Amino acid sequence: MQGKDQAMSDQDIPPVKPTLGQVIGGVLAAAFGVQSEKNRLRDFQAGSPNTFILVGIVGTILFILTIYTVVRLVLSFAGA
Repeated sequence: MQGKDQAMSDQDIPPVKPTLGQVIGGVLAAAFGVQSEKNRLRDFQAGSPNTFILVGIVGTILFILTIYTVVRLVLSFAGA
């Protein structure tokens, strides 16, 4: 027989706020559509929406700047 203390489920454990690395990983995984159910639940239960929104906006800006830079480099090498 197991006591109450030994039989803890995932629901008994209080949610832990995700670290910045976990937030970035969660946003990237969600962008590619490969977010695991476990991580998605962690993000929605303990994460701050503002943090995810901010990381998403910064990630989008970095993505756009990267594409812009690559296109400019390709065009400059092509002689345009």
